[in-house]
Amino acid sequence: MSAEPKLSPASLANLPTHVAIIMDGNGRWAKQRGLPRVEGHRNGVESVRTMVRACGEVGIKYLTLYAFSVENWNRPKDEVDTLMKYLARFLKNEIGELNRNNVRLEAIGQIWRLPESVQQQLEKTKAALSKNNGLTLVLALSYGGRTELVEATRAIAAKVKAGHLDPAEINERVIAEHLYTRNSPDPDLLIRTSGEMRVSNFLLWQISYAELVVTPTLWPDFRKPQLFEALEEYARRHRRFGAV
Repeated sequence: MSAEPKLSPASLANLPTHVAIIMDGNGRWAKQRGLPRVEGHRNGVESVRTMVRACGEVGIKYLTLYAFSVENWNRPKDEVDTLMKYLARFLKNEIGELNRNNVRLEAIGQIWRLPESVQQQLEKTKAALSKNNGLTLVLALSYGGRTELVEATRAIAAKVKAGHLDPAEINERVIAEHLYTRNSPDPDLLIRTSGEMRVSNFLLWQISYAELVVTPTLWPDFRKPQLFEALEEYARRHRRFGAV
């Protein structure tokens, strides 16, 4: 039996406040095993559960998971329907687990595009967890970074047109206040699983100065040791934010 992974004291003293994860590789994981793609998604749920527990245990404040992108709507209908079913089941069945771990839930993206039953369950789950004050789990659902920036631009333009905002007053703070993520700090660490070297339209504004860690591990195999390895790598970095 392998020993429980532990973070070094240096890493515990230099934890990111906000970790964001691009959960990639479910389909390849299933294909390697001769299974339908949906089996990769089903097994990926356990990785989600593990990440939420582990981040809460070590004291990370925000965890954002790229669960479903706007581009994912273009996948085969059967796969999308199954993903929505898994999402609704997760939101309902995990309430007890998330409450025990003092987790609060938020969601970002074009939530209105989700099936009505999923939207209703999302609101119920958020309400059930609203009094918790530990880890904030943010699910990016029907999310796209470019779409987010377009919607923010439209909202700002509407305020200018109505005379509520002077164009000269538009700055980074104003833009950030009109993004889906206005209630969360920017990510300090972005993890991408499966070895792909791209950000896939995820949090394009917010990851300007995030540290990036790409792991070859496919998402259904991503567990506590892989998370801690990424956190150790983050702790070794010197974040300069453009300075010397």
